[in-house]
Amino acid sequence: MRMGIFGGSFDPVHTEHVRLAESALRGLRLDRLLIMPAHTPPHKRGKRLSPDGDRLAMCRLAFRGLPGAEVSDYEAGRGGTSYTYLTCRHFREQFPEAELFWLVGTDMLRDFPTWRQPEDILKNATLAVCARAERKDWAEREQAAFFARFGKRFEIIGYEGKDVSSTRIRVRAAAGEDISPYVGEEVAAYVREKGLYEIPGAAKALSLEKPSRREHSLRVAYLAAERAPAFGVDEKRAVTAALFHDCAKNLSPDSPLLSGFVPPPGVPGPVLHQYAGAYLARKMGVTDEEVLDAIRFHTSGRPDMTVLGKLIFLCDLLEEGRDYGGVEDLRALFAGGREHLDECMEAALKDTLAYLRKKGGEIYPLTQAAYEFLSEGKKTE
Repeated sequence: MRMGIFGGSFDPVHTEHVRLAESALRGLRLDRLLIMPAHTPPHKRGKRLSPDGDRLAMCRLAFRGLPGAEVSDYEAGRGGTSYTYLTCRHFREQFPEAELFWLVGTDMLRDFPTWRQPEDILKNATLAVCARAERKDWAEREQAAFFARFGKRFEIIGYEGKDVSSTRIRVRAAAGEDISPYVGEEVAAYVREKGLYEIPGAAKALSLEKPSRREHSLRVAYLAAERAPAFGVDEKRAVTAALFHDCAKNLSPDSPLLSGFVPPPGVPGPVLHQYAGAYLARKMGVTDEEVLDAIRFHTSGRPDMTVLGKLIFLCDLLEEGRDYGGVEDLRALFAGGREHLDECMEAALKDTLAYLRKKGGEIYPLTQAAYEFLSEGKKTE
């Protein structure tokens, strides 16, 4: 028997997962393909996932029409960290005569040497790899590197996967958007019914923005969600701050929604919306003070910002739609994770101050103070 195992978070499962499974069943001539939602993936420890039961239920909906595929609750039922080598050992013991294949994308293939006991995995299973946005010569290059490291080769699944992200689907669901084009009607209905990724008030907040500003807010949320784990920030808090951060940007000062709002004295016009946004977000149900603080200072910065505040400040500046001199240098620093967070903040604030001076814009003292806090702190270390 030829058996494949397709593990992952599946939070949520999406149509690319199903297409990959179809290709694996056909291309690897599998008799069975087990879909294996992890309890706690090793690379996502500390990240809050949707409950096991919901991820299993979504997978059953997504894969129930695919002959040969079945959803396994083995890792969810075992609990703890879902190490692949333990799962491969288990199924080797259960099916000693089977030829086992473990499905991965090219991103996981390159990380495979860092997995727990990779040699043990390869004693029990063969890796089967699906390309994701790769150059044509990727297979020969990766096979050579893999063989040099492990003395074995991997199988190739003849399917070029599209770049669909569960993280971005969660953001779209939180924003109140239709996710059925990415997950199918049944899974989308399940997500809506259970409110799995819902952030109350977010859709309303985004509806107050012009279309171009709304797209910007979504891009900020995508980046915040993608980078939050590297900074030890809860994804939902990051996405909440991102989706609300510009909610007052397109409102006039006399809008009834801002009734009772009193800004701090001496705030320049381009900065005012951060304070109005925090005020409005609170009125719309956001009660997390750290999230409100991140909204309140996402344009100006302030001394001694929280990690969440720095994350939102930088995502606002560095989301993929931004294109200005020096943005790629800042993105490179940002990619360095928490170790380079303050360095990236200092560089971003320095660039902001230089830009304002060059164009003759008003410099808000809080921005200057934020920069000096970081630069002086570095000198005293």
